[in-house]
Amino acid sequence: MSQPGSCERCGAQTLPDAVFCGRCGHPVGRPYRPINPNPDEPVSAYSGLVALLLCFFVGYLGIHRFYVGKIGTGILYLVTGGLFGIGWLIDLIIIATGRFRDYYGFRLVVWEQPVSGPGLGPA
Repeated sequence: MSQPGSCERCGAQTLPDAVFCGRCGHPVGRPYRPINPNPDEPVSAYSGLVALLLCFFVGYLGIHRFYVGKIGTGILYLVTGGLFGIGWLIDLIIIATGRFRDYYGFRLVVWEQPVSGPGLGPA
């Protein structure tokens, strides 16, 4: 493997085969459509991929909402079967398009684990 590069937006070091920056979710090394239109807006520490998988497999139970800290709506989904399936489907689409927000209002835009390794700092 060659030497790591750095993210254009936040300056974090990335590996050459990385598709997105592990810190801010910015696409690495090619023209892009911004995932996060406002680069100064903080992003969620929760993984969008984990939320998407939880929503796909057990979304009718609201587990994805518990995962991002939305306990109240998680209980509502648990009792109503994902708002009778309609809320589950809407959440699935919103998470897949990167517009879902966690309890604090931050968007889930990071889709892979932060890169770690020699000289890259902690994960």
